[in-house]
Amino acid sequence: MPCQNIYEVLEELDKIIESTVKENNYLGIFAYVYRRTTAEVLKGVENKSFDDNARMVRLDVTFANLYLQAYQDYRMNRMISQSWQTAFDAKNEELTILQHIMLGMNAHINLDLAIAASTVMEGADIHLLKEDFNRVNVVLAHIVDELQKKTGKVSRFLFLLDWAGKRNDEKFIDFSMAKAREQSWNSAVALWSLDVNARTEATYRLDTAVNLLATQVRLPSSGLLRRLLRFIGYFEEKSVSKIINAMKE
Repeated sequence: MPCQNIYEVLEELDKIIESTVKENNYLGIFAYVYRRTTAEVLKGVENKSFDDNARMVRLDVTFANLYLQAYQDYRMNRMISQSWQTAFDAKNEELTILQHIMLGMNAHINLDLAIAASTVMEGADIHLLKEDFNRVNVVLAHIVDELQKKTGKVSRFLFLLDWAGKRNDEKFIDFSMAKAREQSWNSAVALWSLDVNARTEATYRLDTAVNLLATQVRLPSSGLLRRLLRFIGYFEEKSVSKIINAMKE
């Protein structure tokens, strides 16, 4: 059954994290990062930090259910979006920790968030959501900072991205945290403005575009970046349990 509130979302994410840790499945890394973000949004709701806290709960739960459904459908070998298919198919690939996180963020923020926002605001003026939508960026900025520092504990040479590309590591993370949310808002407005039939086709086109980004995250076009990521990944922690524990510290 779909989750009805944020507490249920957190419980479902805990189940995914627990099962992926047992399997040493890299999908658990994104699940933990997403749980961390969801917990921060819940704090904001409890502190009444949003213009419409009840609406933010609806958005957060709708948003989460898209991920949870995609995850369960994938486990049951049912058809899912191209973007999530690419992200989930990488579950046992020896990509860097950062790449595994980014694959999840790409599908969840660039695709799911637009769908969730347009769904929640159907029949209302979506622009009324924009201030609260943007407030979440403050939460995400904090998570980005924390994420970088903690990932460094289990990825000794992550700093080389900084050396090689003038803070490419931050840009890589920022791609799906702040900038992707901005693009997601534009996509949400576009989907919201369409009728049901047109929205289905537009969602498919959006998924196709987002999946192209996923393929770049999985296998960057830059030869230098591919070699650098392989080097970084070679020396990274391979235990999903230890990676998640490092992020909790």
